[in-house]
Amino acid sequence: MPRIWKFGDSVNTDDILPGKFAPFMAGEDLFQTYAFHYIRPEFAAEVRPGDVLIGGRNWGLGSSREYAPAALKKLGVGGIIAPSFARIHYRNLLNLGIPAFEADLLGSLNDGDEVTLDIETGRLTRSADTFQLTPPPAFLTEALKEGSILAFYKKHQRFPGEPPTPDQA
Repeated sequence: MPRIWKFGDSVNTDDILPGKFAPFMAGEDLFQTYAFHYIRPEFAAEVRPGDVLIGGRNWGLGSSREYAPAALKKLGVGGIIAPSFARIHYRNLLNLGIPAFEADLLGSLNDGDEVTLDIETGRLTRSADTFQLTPPPAFLTEALKEGSILAFYKKHQRFPGEPPTPDQA
C-alpha cells in the first residue's frame, strides 16, 4: 500500500535531485537513486511505487530542471500534495505524469501513513480518514491515464482535451 513521505516548506529542485547527480553526471540509469540525497538519504532506496509526497509551501522552487521530477517519475512516485508549487516545476510534474494537488496536509498526515490516492476524484484516504482534494480537470485526467501529456500525444496525435479530428475518430 502506498505511504506518505513528508517534507517541509520550500523544497527546491536541488533538494529533490542535487545538480551534481544530474543524468549526464550520474548516468541515465542511476540519477534517480540520488533523489533527496541530502535531506532524506533513505528516500530513493525505500520509496515504493505509488507513494505520495506531502510538502509545504512553494514546492519545487529553484531551477526548472526537468530531471528533478524525472527522478521522482522513475522511482514511481504516485503524487505530490503541497499548498503551493513553483510554476515551472508544477508544469514539469504534470508533463511527466506525476499528479500534483494543491492542499495543505502537512499537519494531517504522518510519515509512513498508508494511503490510497484516487487521482480522478482527488480523494486521499488513510484508514477511516478521507481528504478531498480538488480533482484534476478532465483533460489532465485523460493525460494521466496514458502516463503523461507526451504519452497521450504520441498515442492520440492530439493534446488532451482537444477533440479528435475526423481522421482520428
